[in-house]
Amino acid sequence: MADAGRSEPTIYDVARAAGVAPSTVSRALSKPGRVSFRTAEQVRRVAAELGYRSGRMELPMSTRGTGVVALIVADIANPVFVGMIRGAEREAGQHGLTLAIVESQESQEGEERAISRLEPTVDGFVLASSRLPDQAIRTLAKRKSVVVLNRVVGEVASVVSDNVRAIKKATEHLVGLGHRSICYLAGPEASYANGMRWRGLKEAGVELDLRVRRIGPFLPTMRGGADAAEHWLGRPTSAVIAYNDLMAIGFLQAAIAGGRSVPRDVSVIGFDNIVDAELVEPGLTSIAAPLVSLGSTAVARLASRRAQNSEQREPVLLPARLVLRGSTGPRTG
Repeated sequence: MADAGRSEPTIYDVARAAGVAPSTVSRALSKPGRVSFRTAEQVRRVAAELGYRSGRMELPMSTRGTGVVALIVADIANPVFVGMIRGAEREAGQHGLTLAIVESQESQEGEERAISRLEPTVDGFVLASSRLPDQAIRTLAKRKSVVVLNRVVGEVASVVSDNVRAIKKATEHLVGLGHRSICYLAGPEASYANGMRWRGLKEAGVELDLRVRRIGPFLPTMRGGADAAEHWLGRPTSAVIAYNDLMAIGFLQAAIAGGRSVPRDVSVIGFDNIVDAELVEPGLTSIAAPLVSLGSTAVARLASRRAQNSEQREPVLLPARLVLRGSTGPRTG
């Protein structure tokens, strides 16, 4: 404790006693992820001994944390994750946290290895499009702060786009163009978003008296979309909704190469509204999820430790919108 007769210790006193620069003291107390764990602990100990008071000594995660959070994505080459990463990075900076980005390569085993390797060194995880079983995520959440993106897991904080409402909007758009049969190109079988999108289409089929069917699963890539086109050509429909934009683009290009016209012979809708959706010909109609907001909201929840508050584990549901381009048009057949 500081003596009553002495002036309050300054950041320079702490730096001198700890043997570090004043800037290091500032980072250690306000942004601990930017210095080593040992240095941060040393500075905090010296500051406490000298009685130095900083308005930012209370950290958003844990007073003994590393200041690092990990964002695990399924495929870093998939443009859908770019927006999420950007939003997560910006939000992490607002909380003085460092964001570590890891790719699982669409593999449950890869995700498990990454978590095992990172768990001792991070304060929490954001799992984007996780392939882990629900129980494995709940078990992890008992040890670390966890927020799940694009998926709802009971007892764990989740941030999701409203897939059901979004695909119903897309279906209503197609019905308005005269389409009565829609094929869904399914993505990864273990994907929560894939299941919710198919559920939304099935519900829309009942409500709007449509014929709907699903083919797949396929890889969530352009190659997967091209494979889906081969199956679809054997039993075509007047409209197609794909799991994501990459699949939709692969389907569109394969359908055209197979002699079909888009949208005259088949209207095509994707998900995510990636940059490439504007670059293909015709432009791809797509359901735009708020990707940046998904990433920033997930990190905000993690930083505020809401993930550990059982009263605040209701999923955060963010709206999506339909972006119209040239790949959808009136039914002609």
